[in-house]
Amino acid sequence: MTVTTAESDQPAADRAELPPPQSLWRHGDFLTFWFGETVSLFGTQVTALALPLTAVSVFDAGPQEVGLLRFLQLVPYPVLGLLFGVWVDRLRRRPLLIAANLTRMVLIGLIPVLHALHHLSMGLLLVLAAAIGSASVLFDVSWMSFVPTVVRDPRLYVEANQKLGVTSSTADVAGPGLAGLLIGVVSAPTALAVDAFSYLASLVTLIRVRTPEPRPAPTGARRRLGAELREGLRWVFGHRVLRPLALIAPLCNFSLVIVWTVFLLHAVRAEHLSPALIGVVFSASSVGGLAGGLLSGRVVKRFPLGRAYAFSMSAIFLGPLLILSAHGPRPVVVAMSTASFFLSYAGLGVAGVIMVSLRQTCTPPSLTGRMNAAFRTMLFGGGALGGLTGGLLVGAVGLHQALVVVAVGSAAVVGLLALSPVSRLRGLPEPAVAPAPAEGRA
Repeated sequence: MTVTTAESDQPAADRAELPPPQSLWRHGDFLTFWFGETVSLFGTQVTALALPLTAVSVFDAGPQEVGLLRFLQLVPYPVLGLLFGVWVDRLRRRPLLIAANLTRMVLIGLIPVLHALHHLSMGLLLVLAAAIGSASVLFDVSWMSFVPTVVRDPRLYVEANQKLGVTSSTADVAGPGLAGLLIGVVSAPTALAVDAFSYLASLVTLIRVRTPEPRPAPTGARRRLGAELREGLRWVFGHRVLRPLALIAPLCNFSLVIVWTVFLLHAVRAEHLSPALIGVVFSASSVGGLAGGLLSGRVVKRFPLGRAYAFSMSAIFLGPLLILSAHGPRPVVVAMSTASFFLSYAGLGVAGVIMVSLRQTCTPPSLTGRMNAAFRTMLFGGGALGGLTGGLLVGAVGLHQALVVVAVGSAAVVGLLALSPVSRLRGLPEPAVAPAPAEGRA
């Protein structure tokens, strides 16, 4: 399809006269939003660990129940993502963000209260996990669409996504350790109260954001859910930049999750690593994501955008090859496993900033909810299949052969990157405007 840009009809001289963008360090609303999300992300790490530990410590849950708990937290993404994307595009995003975090705060806060009153059951915990996951879907789809509203200048998207990416990576590195310490001091159910307060902090910061958010323009026609869904999908899969990004997204998550799954089984059963050493591998390798996020701004400025994308994505898919050397003495196993995940996460830290910036630039405000929902559905769908395939593969061919198949298969994806038009971009495209609205009734 033909992509129309907001500045395509402006003379080059007019565009050259635009003043240079100011740093987001001087942008009060973005800093307020960023602070709230930082607190919320660290709180989320508490829930990620405290929910399953609550199931284990309070109800003596087995592997199947813990797996079901995790499944119910994630399944709302592929089930509800696209539907929420339509909703996000019909409404202002900030009220949706506030509603989603208010819901999460109340639901997570209910768990320690119900536990203290002896009214918490395993069945109720599973229901709450699914409800919390549903609110998380709405928040994820909404906040990615809200960032361009706060930042406004597309030239600052990379800086905004770098800052948010660094925060996310920092929470991934430090969050599990802090969560484990907190849970050890106050118990898993009580630790969830801390996460509830983190969402309260996010609510306060969202309320304090003063950047006006215009109501989505009326279409002048009756809306129909199916037509709006198709409109969003046509935009993503008809766009010369978004389409290859969307097609590679599930492969990226599939690779990351299947490698993680097979390595975990390999580390426990073949290399006999203790849980503590496995934790060291994942904590140390998560520093790669932090390093990638911190360096992403410099990488984008130093190299053509497409080249930076291709090299960082290649690191994700080539990193698993190092795991094939993770055998022998225990220090070698730990060192090579850490190096493998470090390389993949470092690539993800850079590539994530580039991909989100491209998605925001190539999508008009009226379609960002559906665009983000489509990408989240692809990403989480790929991740879910990766976990399932990893377990089946180990059962079919054994641990060592599964590790070889996973590593070589992941590396083969690099060939697709070489063919991608994204790899040939020199910089961010100019901001896009919306196509004609979909017609019909909801």
